[in-house]
Amino acid sequence: MMPNEAKFLDKSQLQNKVAIVVGTRPGIIMFAPVIKEMAEKNVEFILIHTGQHYSPNMDSQFFVDLKLPKPDYKLNNVKTYTTHGKQTAAMLSGVEEILLLERPKLILVGGDANTHLASALAARKLRIQVGHVEAGERSYDWRMPEEHNRRMIDHISDHLFTTNEKGAELLKKESVQGTIHITGNPIVDATNQHRLISQDKSKILEEWSLNENCFCVLTTHREENVDFPNILKSTLEGVAMAAQSLNCEVIFLSHPRTIKRINEFGLRSWVEKDLGIPIRQGLGYLDFLHVVASSKMIFTDSGGVQQEACIQKIPCVTLRENTEWTETLDIGANVLAGTTVDGIVTATEKILAGFNNDWEIPFGDGKAAKRIVEVVKTVVA
Repeated sequence: MMPNEAKFLDKSQLQNKVAIVVGTRPGIIMFAPVIKEMAEKNVEFILIHTGQHYSPNMDSQFFVDLKLPKPDYKLNNVKTYTTHGKQTAAMLSGVEEILLLERPKLILVGGDANTHLASALAARKLRIQVGHVEAGERSYDWRMPEEHNRRMIDHISDHLFTTNEKGAELLKKESVQGTIHITGNPIVDATNQHRLISQDKSKILEEWSLNENCFCVLTTHREENVDFPNILKSTLEGVAMAAQSLNCEVIFLSHPRTIKRINEFGLRSWVEKDLGIPIRQGLGYLDFLHVVASSKMIFTDSGGVQQEACIQKIPCVTLRENTEWTETLDIGANVLAGTTVDGIVTATEKILAGFNNDWEIPFGDGKAAKRIVEVVKTVVA
């Protein structure tokens, strides 16, 4: 039987190395400290890029900012597919071919993107061990493809690396098959490692003529928000009104998907002229860190940005009815607003009323990568 016809790989065929899979902005950030730790500990690894995110400011610039090695493999056909099924299938097939060639003992995936579901499935079918970083998170919103993905990944993983005890307890209740490791989240490691560098290197505030604490940052990209014109309009109008009440400019860092929908719905002139919100491209990692740290408030539907705001102790209004990061709600770092105008304005008022950012970061102590790599070493030894 030829390697590309194999149904699975026997243990004797596997090599003492790890495959790390990235493909989206959050995954690149999450795995940057893990990659550096593996290099320092001389753990052999290959880096696979699925090509799910491909715009330079959400992909190649992050590799530059985070000083990451060039991927050993990159799938170039994924960007041609727009449906979840075709995109996931293309990544599953592409990653499977790489795994058959490289035969690692372990694959690491992180988060909840299609990239990680496809890669975990490819490895599971080949009987390669799967490690899921950021395991055990739930929003319980079945509309979200991310919720489907994270649940399936958790239940086919051999090693589940959780951010904290909350995730571990949830996985125990769901009776997952794999071993649970409470490690913290490497997004804290990444922020700590690059926050001071971003302050020194980023010139974006000067270029955009921004004064610290006088602007709000907006990101929105989830399909349940941006794929429906009525929801997208109410979200943007609510943020505009909330920012106006604070006498703040809105820095709208737009995801390619969001820009595409705004143009499709004929909303660009309304957003930029009527609401007075310029549509800007997304930023590289160092610039983004600096913009978040210098802002008065964050409006977002991104799980990663909720974390980044909390780590940098900037108040966050989440443009959703739920969040997987409930810790941020418990400590007063975040408020759920939904997507109505009144909900967003009310949430803004709520979080700023007596706001105190004297909280302990709930995502770990910045040593998650070290703990993850220690487990990895026991698998590939």
